[in-house]
Amino acid sequence: MMLKDYQAQAIRDLRRFLELLDQTDSLTTAYHDLWAEKDALDRPPYQSTLPGVPQVCFKVPTGGGKTFMAAASAGPILEAIPTNQGKVIVWLVPSDAILSQTLKNLRDAAHPYRRRLQADFDEPVVVYTKDELLMGANFSADTVEAQVSVLVLSYDSFRTSNKEGRRAYRENGQLFPFVSRFSDSEDLLPDADISALIQVIRHYRPLIIVDESHHATTNLSVEMLGNFNPCFVLELTATPKKQSNVITYVPAAKLKAADMVKLPVIVRNCHTKNEVIEETLDFRRRLEQIAQAESVEDKPPVRPIILFQAETKGKGDRATFEKIKQDLIEDYDIPPEQIAVKTAEVNDLKNVNLMEADCRIRYIITVNALKEGWDCPFAYILASLANRSSAVEVEQIVGRVLRRPYTRRFRDNLLNMCYVFTSSDDFRRTLDNVVAGLNAAGFSEKDYRAVNDEDTPRPKPEPPENLTLEGLTGKPERDIVPENFRPEEEKPGQRGDGRVHEGTSEYGRRDGNDGNAATKKTKGQSKAGMTQRRRHGAWARNTTKERRKRRRTAGQPRSGNV
Repeated sequence: MMLKDYQAQAIRDLRRFLELLDQTDSLTTAYHDLWAEKDALDRPPYQSTLPGVPQVCFKVPTGGGKTFMAAASAGPILEAIPTNQGKVIVWLVPSDAILSQTLKNLRDAAHPYRRRLQADFDEPVVVYTKDELLMGANFSADTVEAQVSVLVLSYDSFRTSNKEGRRAYRENGQLFPFVSRFSDSEDLLPDADISALIQVIRHYRPLIIVDESHHATTNLSVEMLGNFNPCFVLELTATPKKQSNVITYVPAAKLKAADMVKLPVIVRNCHTKNEVIEETLDFRRRLEQIAQAESVEDKPPVRPIILFQAETKGKGDRATFEKIKQDLIEDYDIPPEQIAVKTAEVNDLKNVNLMEADCRIRYIITVNALKEGWDCPFAYILASLANRSSAVEVEQIVGRVLRRPYTRRFRDNLLNMCYVFTSSDDFRRTLDNVVAGLNAAGFSEKDYRAVNDEDTPRPKPEPPENLTLEGLTGKPERDIVPENFRPEEEKPGQRGDGRVHEGTSEYGRRDGNDGNAATKKTKGQSKAGMTQRRRHGAWARNTTKERRKRRRTAGQPRSGNV
């Protein structure tokens, strides 16, 4: 896996900072000179959170490949910064979900993260959990000094304020052999046993990688970082805090241009909760039909997934995960094996690879359990089923539908965007929550488009044969997709063969002429078709019984299948 241009630039910035640090022997001067070389008008001062320890940050929006960038940074840092008889990397993450995901990827010899790490070091790379370290499992002074040791740990696992964290500060007979390597002037922590795991890690002056570093700014977090006795701290976040020393800002436009994310986010407000379900089911089915026609070589076809955001249990008719699952099965004929639940108590996604060709899951029901540490590029639609009078709290999980499958640009722009469906009386507040979610992911209010059904009369037409972006939003495609984010074969005045054709406007849309005299439409017919599509909205809003009757009459498969 090659670095994207913006990722490679971040590594160049890091290398240059290391060079300036070596030349000036001053963190403040090196940081100032780096920004001076960038001709920055506003040159932020270096914030010395850990005195004498280089601590810098990559600001990268969600979906930008922060973890891969971190893996590519370890080699340059450990090449430039001396350590004690062994290369140790402490990889800190904020939650158990992210820990499991990171651990799995770094241990997979075929995964790009692991391959990148191994490519930058002559020594073998070995990945450890905290429990393995405490037990001394394949972890000795001799092994550490002959390899690159990656310790994947959670923030809480080394904070002294909790019982789990204090385990790393206690006497440990399994690690006592390390003590013989300590020098007489060893910088030991006074409140920890000499054989404690924290003392062993301190001895090797590790490189610390802090994932989602905006979670690690409290005094306890700073104390924890200092306790590791690091040689260097690299922070990764989409939303750095004021004390972060950012050396690379990756703008959202870079991710869009590199086909890393599905943008803009189309936010649609429906009349009722049932309508949200019906429209998302129809829309997901249409997306899968499009995806089947745009298969990627040597890759499983894209299988669009809906994330249903359920309500917590309480009084009244609430859309709990149990009720949503029951409705999908009984009222909409969705096969049970296509539905997964992910909540704090239920985890149907454990050990499931949603990207595999034989995976059947197309619907995931959650509350907020997917707010961090879970990413699946096949997730296209977020459907919030909160009561109309409730605030639609999509801020925490909107980032989960942003990643683009296979980091490629699809011919049909419906596959290049993601979607949020709601049913809210306070649509403005819903949009504010979407913007807040985009901001938290490193994007802005410019990265969504809103469609409010409350602004239009409720129609009852038959569903159009082919759903288009204009049919979904009621707006011309040129108003939704910026020109520079359209597929290459759809540049202004061009078709799929790249040649300029008659009958195309400056936006590359056909104005009633498809280039074939036998099928030429008149201007009036074109306008009539556009009016009809807008009157239809995105697709028909019919009752469940009508929809099921149409499917059975036409001999179509159940809603969950294509």
